[in-house]
Amino acid sequence: MNADAVYKVTRDEFGGNPSGGGQTRNGQAGGAPASVGLWIFMGVVTALFTLFLAAYAMRMDSPDWQRIALPWQVWLSTGLLAAGSVAMQAAVRLARTGRMAEARRALRLGGLGAAAFVASQLWAWQALHAVNVGPVNNPAGSFFYLLTAMHGLHVIGGLAGWAFAAAFRGSGEGALLRMSLCARYWHFLLAVWVVLLAALGWLTPEIVRYICGTA
Repeated sequence: MNADAVYKVTRDEFGGNPSGGGQTRNGQAGGAPASVGLWIFMGVVTALFTLFLAAYAMRMDSPDWQRIALPWQVWLSTGLLAAGSVAMQAAVRLARTGRMAEARRALRLGGLGAAAFVASQLWAWQALHAVNVGPVNNPAGSFFYLLTAMHGLHVIGGLAGWAFAAAFRGSGEGALLRMSLCARYWHFLLAVWVVLLAALGWLTPEIVRYICGTA
């Protein structure tokens, strides 16, 4: 069997046609719009979180600001999201070498890590509520709930895309594309979470005034 024959057996389409007329050189004609669309979406989300963090920084200079101690569950959340990101990348690497059964297992683990992340965040909210830190009685607490809720909603949205990728039974380019997009989004979610965690845990009014040149 020659190389072309192997390619035809292992190839599946992502919005293309069996004849390959809609394919690019890499065989991912349908992949380019999906990839560009994801980059645009991540850009919009980045702008959204940047605005929220700017509001957080400005609000924390108010006299009623009372800094809160982050519950330990946020570190569990970080580990779970990082593990999910690693599993997603492993799925992509395995899919590129044709080990689709292992790739799908890694993809499932990535999704489970993200679902566990959401559960751990709910646990963190419960821990804060237990020490009387609610979404309305302290501006710092309000921003914690707001920022983590916004991030959690984007994780849940990512899980919808992950379910679509996990349900796809192809074993070629279409499957690899779906896994690659999932991995990229998971890496993005992890990066956003690390920035949020740094702001919530270590950003102080003194640091904000120093950055703004008003110290």
